[in-house]
Amino acid sequence: MLDGTLIWSWVGRIAGGAVLAFLLLPIFAIVPLAFNGGSIVAYPLEGLSMKWFAAVFSTPRWLHAVGNSLLVAGGTVAIAVPLGTLAALGLDRLRFPGKPLLTALLISPMIVPVIITAVGVYFFFAPLGLANSLLGLILAHSAIAVPFVFVTVSASVSQMDGGLQRAASSLGAAPLPVFCRVTLPLIFPGIMSGTIFAFAASFDEVVIAMMITGASQRTLPRELLSGARENLDPTVLAVASIIIAVSAGLLLLLTFVRRQEPR
Repeated sequence: MLDGTLIWSWVGRIAGGAVLAFLLLPIFAIVPLAFNGGSIVAYPLEGLSMKWFAAVFSTPRWLHAVGNSLLVAGGTVAIAVPLGTLAALGLDRLRFPGKPLLTALLISPMIVPVIITAVGVYFFFAPLGLANSLLGLILAHSAIAVPFVFVTVSASVSQMDGGLQRAASSLGAAPLPVFCRVTLPLIFPGIMSGTIFAFAASFDEVVIAMMITGASQRTLPRELLSGARENLDPTVLAVASIIIAVSAGLLLLLTFVRRQEPR
C-alpha cells in the first residue's frame, strides 16, 4: 500500500512541473526560430544558421540599443544599490511608530502597476527637462529598483548578528571601519542579490522606457517591441533569445549568490 505522503509529494511535483512547462514552453518556442536558416518566422525550420545573431551585432540600431540598455542598467545599479542599502541599514536601527508605513512606502514601486509609474514619472520629469533623455530613464529605473535592493539587503540585515558590530566598537574601531570590515561582509550577499535584481529590473523594462525616451534613446526592450510590431523577422527573435539568455544567466548568478549567504 502506497504511503499517502509519498503520493501527495509526487502530485505536488507533477503539478509544479506542469505549471513550469505552461509558463516556459511558450517562451522557449521562439528560441529555435532564431536559428532558422530561412527568413520566414514559422515552423518547420529551413535549416540551422547563426546569421541572424551575426546580423544583430552588425546592425547599428541594435548595437545602439544594447549600448543604451547597458548604460541605463549600469547607472540604475550605481544609484539604486547605495540608496537601497542605506535605507535597509537605517530602518533596521531605528524604532519609531511610523516605521511600517515608511517601509510600505519604500516598497510601493513594486506594487503599483508600472504603467501608472510611467505616466507619473513622465508628468513629473517633463517640466524638469528630463524627458527624452537617458538621465531621466536612469532616475526612473532607479525608483523602481531601490525597493528590490531594500528588500534583499533587509533580509540579510535581519539575519546579521549585531553583537559583532558592538564587539568591534568596544575594541575601539570607528564606525567606518566597523561598517567596512564587519557589516559589509555580512550583508554582501544581500547587496549582490539586490544588484542583480536592480540590473534585471532596468535591463528588461519597456513601459517606462517608452514614456521617457525618444527615438535616439531607445533601449533594447523598446527596440525589440518596435521590431515585433513593425517588421517581425528572425533578427527580432535572435534579440529575444539574447535577452532570455541574459535573464537566465542573472537567475543562475542570483542562485549562486544566495547560496553563499550565511545561514
